[in-house]
Order: sequence, then structure tokens, then C-alpha cells
Amino acid sequence: MLTLAFDTATGAATSALVDDGEVLGERVSRAQTLLEDVDALLRQAGAHPSDLDRLAVGVGPGSFTGVRIGLAVARGLALALDIPGAGVSTLDALAAGAPEALPVIDAKRREVFVLLDGEPRVLAPADLPLEPGRICVGDGALRYRTLLEESGAVVPPDDDERHRPRARFHAALAGEPGSVDEIEPLYLRLPDVDA
Repeated sequence: MLTLAFDTATGAATSALVDDGEVLGERVSRAQTLLEDVDALLRQAGAHPSDLDRLAVGVGPGSFTGVRIGLAVARGLALALDIPGAGVSTLDALAAGAPEALPVIDAKRREVFVLLDGEPRVLAPADLPLEPGRICVGDGALRYRTLLEESGAVVPPDDDERHRPRARFHAALAGEPGSVDEIEPLYLRLPDVDA
């Protein structure tokens, strides 16, 4: 099963092409270049878009615009290629890449998105329940490094790959694919703008 997986919910968009669990290629860039990344992954693997069997797309939480870009690309590809897809929580994918760590995504507005007891939440960084030595990963951990470390947490170096929700984990976590039109974003709060 050839799966194209991607997540654009954070500042670092990730994409991967996975064939029955084998990662054929991965890219890290920005949401704005997602389609270029998809093209490059397919070319690198010697595959054609019509070879894809399913999509696995990050649904957030994260940047509202980033989540919408990812879902729009997934819907466009699904429509054009007549393939199903599955949504995967960005927090779950981040946790899969660092099982011993607490995933922390920058939620802006001086808040973070976290996964506590398996449930996504939005909290102020100072309200995170941290025991000494707890590893925190994600762009929220990087942004609030000083505060988290003062609370006893450990934040890996900025260039540690565990800070990105790598798309290979989206492919592994994706459930049974269905209509991409039915995939819902995971926002956790209302957007700043109502248009």
C-alpha cells in the first residue's frame, strides 16, 4: 500500500512516501511548498501520482492556516486521484516520534497544545504538569524552553528531529482510510478571525 503522508500544522511541514511500512522518502520544508515536496517524493521513488493508494494527513492542532492548507491539498489530491485518506493528530505523530516525551506544539497566544493522558489540550506553558526530567519536544517546547527547563523539564537541542511531527509516523498511525472530505481538523479552540 503506497501512502503519501504529510503534516502542515506546524512551522516545519513534513511529508513522506511510505510503501507497506518502508519509508521511500521524506522531506521537511514549509506548507507553501507541499505540492513541490509531493512531486519530489514521487520522482525520487520512481512513482506516479496514480500509484498512490491512500493519503495520511495531519489534522492538527497547530496553525489554523497550516491545518487548512494540508486538508485542502489532501482533498484536491483525493479528488484528482480518486483515493481515500485518513486524518492523524499532529500531537499523536509527534508523540510517536518521541515516545518518552511530552509533545508540545506552539498554540500562539502564549499557549501550547499538548497531549495529556492521551487527550489533546490547550494550556498556558506555566500550567503544564511537569515532573523533573520530563522530556518535552515540539515547536512549543522550543519556544518556551526557558520556562520548561526552569520547571525541571528537559528540552532537546533545537536541531533534534524529535521536535518535528515526522510524516512517516502519520502513515503508521493512519486508521482505515475513508473519504478525505470527512476528515475534520483538530483545532481545540476557535480561530482568531471568523470569515
